[in-house]
Amino acid sequence: MNIREESLKKHYEWNGKIEVVSRVSVEDRHDLSLAYTPGVAEPCLAIKEDVNRSYELTRRKNLVAVITDGTAVLGLGDIGPEAGMPVMEGKCLLFKEFADVDAFPLCIRSKDVDEIVRTVSLLAGSFGGINLEDISAPRCFEIERRLKETCDIPVFHDDQHGTAIVVAAAVLNALKVVGKKLSDIRITMSGAGAAGISIAKHLINMGADPKKMLMCDIHGILCDGDPVLNPAQAAMASITNAGHVKGTLADALKGADLFVGVSAPGIVSEEMIASMAKDAIVFPMANPTPEIMPDLAKKAGARIVGTGRSDFPNQINNLLAFPGIFRGALDCRASCINEEMKVAASFALASLIPEEELGEENIIASALDKKVAPVVAEAVIKAAKETGVARI
Repeated sequence: MNIREESLKKHYEWNGKIEVVSRVSVEDRHDLSLAYTPGVAEPCLAIKEDVNRSYELTRRKNLVAVITDGTAVLGLGDIGPEAGMPVMEGKCLLFKEFADVDAFPLCIRSKDVDEIVRTVSLLAGSFGGINLEDISAPRCFEIERRLKETCDIPVFHDDQHGTAIVVAAAVLNALKVVGKKLSDIRITMSGAGAAGISIAKHLINMGADPKKMLMCDIHGILCDGDPVLNPAQAAMASITNAGHVKGTLADALKGADLFVGVSAPGIVSEEMIASMAKDAIVFPMANPTPEIMPDLAKKAGARIVGTGRSDFPNQINNLLAFPGIFRGALDCRASCINEEMKVAASFALASLIPEEELGEENIIASALDKKVAPVVAEAVIKAAKETGVARI
C-alpha cells in the first residue's frame, strides 16, 4: 500500500483520532456530588460573579477550537465541512501531542461570513483560543478580522500566520548561510491568497523591504491599480512592486534572491531559477508537488531549497509554529496573538539551530522535535507581556 491507501485503512480502524477523556474519577456518591450535582453549583456561582474564573474552574484555559467551513482543505479545495473533519481531528491530535493543548474540531455548515462569525463568537466563551483552518481566501481575511474584533480570546488563522512564522524563521537562517540581509534582498512570491499575503506581510514586519518585493498570482505580477485584484491583493500591491513591474512569474524571478511559492505544482522551470541572483534561496511549498522539485532547483543554481514535504531537507511545516504559539498564548491568557508575538515566534524558531550547525540542508528544526513548542511558547509569552496583551 502507498501512504494514502494505508492512511485510509488506518482511519477506518481508528474511527477518529481524538476522544474526550475524563480528568476526574467517579467511584461513589461523594465523587458524583463533587463533580456534578449538588456540588457543581458552587463553581457555577463563582463564575457568575467573575467570568474570568472560568479559566480556573473549567478546562477553558487549555481548550482551543479548531474551526473550518471545509472550503480550502489541504490541496483538495472546497470539499465541505464533514470531509474536512479528518484534517481538523489531525490538527487537534498535533496540538495535544506537541504542546499538551486540548483542541476540539468544529466544522461549520456555512460559507456565509456573517453566519460563521456569529457562530464562532457565540461559542467563544467555551474556549481559550480559536484556530481557524482551511477557510478559502479572501473570506478568511474578513472572518479573522471580525472575530478578532468580537472575541476576547486569541484568534489565529494557521494557514496564514503559522505558515508565515515558519517561512520567516527558515529565511532568517538561510540568509545567515548565504551571507545576505533581509532588508537588502529581492523577494518574489508565487501565490497571493491567504498564505502568500500573510508571508509577505510577516517578512515585511521582520525587516524585508516591500519595495523590493514582487507578488504574483495566476494572472502575473500584482501591480497597484489593477482592477482584477481583490481587496487584500490590492492592499499588498499598493506597498510592493515599487517599479510597477508587469509580467509573468518568470519576469518576477529575474534577479530575485528569494523565491517563496505557495501556489501550484510545476510552474517554475530550471531556466527561471537560473535567472535568479547568485546564492538564491528557493522555497517551493505547493503540496504535495512543489512549484519545482528540489533536485531541479539545485541543478539550476539554487543554493538553498526548502519545501513543505518531509521527504526532502528543510521541511517548512506549520507544526513548528501553532502548538507553541497557542501554548504561550494560553499560558499567559493573552487577549490576542499580535504581530510582536508572531515576530518573536519566528526568531525563537530560528534560534533552535545553532549558527555553527547551520548549513544548506539544515536551516529549520525538525517538525517532529518536541523541544520546539516550549521555546516558541516562552518567546510568545515574553512578547505578550511586553506588549500588554497578557492577562496573567
